[in-house]
Amino acid sequence: MRDTPDRVPTPCPSCSPDLETVHEVLTTGGGTLTVRCSECSHVHKIQPDTEREVTLDVVVSQGGESFTANVTAPEDETVEVGDEFILETEEVLSTVRVTSVELDGQKRVDEAPADEIETVWTREVDNVAVNVTVHPQDGSRDDSHSITVHVPGDYEFEVGDVESFGDDEFEIDAFVVRNDASGYRRDRFEESGDTAFAKDLKRVYAYDEQSSAWSAW
Repeated sequence: MRDTPDRVPTPCPSCSPDLETVHEVLTTGGGTLTVRCSECSHVHKIQPDTEREVTLDVVVSQGGESFTANVTAPEDETVEVGDEFILETEEVLSTVRVTSVELDGQKRVDEAPADEIETVWTREVDNVAVNVTVHPQDGSRDDSHSITVHVPGDYEFEVGDVESFGDDEFEIDAFVVRNDASGYRRDRFEESGDTAFAKDLKRVYAYDEQSSAWSAW
């Protein structure tokens, strides 16, 4: 919410009904401002200017599918890749992250004022699907396979941890974060103890713990 200014330009009903003059703001309340004209000292009430808003089309990617919704935003607010906001419609209430900003002519940019935007592309981050490439313990890539695990967006993965999902058990070797993730020093992490949230991950690389159990025989 913006702070109320000390002075505002507005017509004065006493000395300048058709042109704006500078007025001192005396008090606020009840949705009105009590102001005093700097030209003639006339005191009167005015309705403050309301912030102009625009309606944005939002495309949400959710579990391999997508749907379209609308949100309102101040026209001068900057929308940027990586921004997260709560999207509430009749069908869904979820947190989404901006993945791309589209301007007129299908031009994609990383950020833009809301009044210049045609479409905001997003993905849901409350619950996410994480792709995991699992290698055998012997390092052979020929027998590698991919699985997808479904977890809350704030579920944390750590290099060196052993994870179990159903019949799959694996030790995390490395992971790559998404382009829209912020707060990371680089895009690939492979040192023991490195962590990232599931909503930020593009792919996890791991070694199959099941294969190590079989090799013990």
